[in-house]
Amino acid sequence: MLYAIGQLGWSLASFGVLNLFTFFYMPPETGEATFPVFIFQGAILGLLTVQGLVTFGGRLFDAITDPFIANLSDRSQAKMGKRKLFLLLGAIPFALFSFLVFLPISDSLTVNTIWVMACIFLFYICFTFYTIPYNALISELGHHPKDRMLISTLISVTWALGFLIGNTIYAVIDGLKESMSATQAFQVALAIYCFIAMLCMLFPVFFLDENKYSQQENTSIPLLESIQSVWGNRNFRFFLLSDLTYWLAITIIQVGMVYYVTLLLKLELAYTTYFLTGAFFISFLYYVPVNMAANRYGKKPVISFGFLVFALAFGLVYSLGNLDLPISVLLTGLAIITAVPMAIFGIVPTAIIADVIHEHAATHKVDQAGMYYAIRSFMMKLGVSLANLIFPSFLLLGRSVENDWGVRVSCLAALAFCLIGFALFQGYKETKVVASNSDS
Repeated sequence: MLYAIGQLGWSLASFGVLNLFTFFYMPPETGEATFPVFIFQGAILGLLTVQGLVTFGGRLFDAITDPFIANLSDRSQAKMGKRKLFLLLGAIPFALFSFLVFLPISDSLTVNTIWVMACIFLFYICFTFYTIPYNALISELGHHPKDRMLISTLISVTWALGFLIGNTIYAVIDGLKESMSATQAFQVALAIYCFIAMLCMLFPVFFLDENKYSQQENTSIPLLESIQSVWGNRNFRFFLLSDLTYWLAITIIQVGMVYYVTLLLKLELAYTTYFLTGAFFISFLYYVPVNMAANRYGKKPVISFGFLVFALAFGLVYSLGNLDLPISVLLTGLAIITAVPMAIFGIVPTAIIADVIHEHAATHKVDQAGMYYAIRSFMMKLGVSLANLIFPSFLLLGRSVENDWGVRVSCLAALAFCLIGFALFQGYKETKVVASNSDS
């Protein structure tokens, strides 16, 4: 649990950049101005946007740095713990730049664009510096498959709590707007969240004894050889490709939720918080059944089921505003359905990676936990980057009450990604159950 608090921290710290960037710099057109224009909002080359290019570029740069940080972490021999040193150095700047991204410094659109781009790049470096070594601890603290499922469940809970807290910002903005501007309300709320996130990220640094509880081995494998070794795992590649499509889909729904609520359902901004809060609390109810199903039937069938239910959820979102049902019934039903894949993908993929790492270590007699999570993180960030690149482009097709076609097209794109992910994941084969040496 001490370890899992760090996940709450980085989930909350990253929430703004990952989910609020487009909302802040390209808000929905509801007839009432939300935020001033800080950076250029028109089309570039008729298709792309500044918002999409900035987030895509930052994420792509971040993804490229993942293997370097992972290799440094795998080869570290720091006395305080090979992973904890990176957590200590990354936590504070991570929280700081997650706030500075939303603090434009000029009336000039060009100056703000340069400033935001610089902050985005620095944010993602700090993001990698903390999260890659943090995730490597999952397999090192979990000495048995059941341990790894438990750890995956706990960090899924704390990730969800971080995401849930982050989503309350919509309601907080509405409350603070009575005494300040919408921009100031947004920034004040975000500053508070970032400070809380920093404290949570430092929790495992000061209270978790890595050297006592982690099963680790030193490695001296060079960077390129380490990358080739991990990428050469064919089974892992099928997982990675399907995981890429998942992150494309989930990022679209996370970034797009405020548009679905305000434009398709024509509800107030605060309803975004109400819906996501309900969906997350419902997803917690599925955690025990998901664990039971994964242990009984295997992780592959559970993930496959999650892709199909996720696709169904996007089909329903596409139909919002056109279904002759009460709003309360629509939101409740959608929350119940959406909560299923939220629970599945919040728990099972992390446990799959940890199992693959242990199988690889047993076969090759080498510890490459950091690199495995770095390669997975690369694919995750690539998916998030692509989603942030294309979502603003969808909005160019229509993001108003009168013309919501661009918002609906985003739902169809996410639905397609889910079906592609389901097909790709069928190439994955369950790993053999591998226990650590101490359990053998």
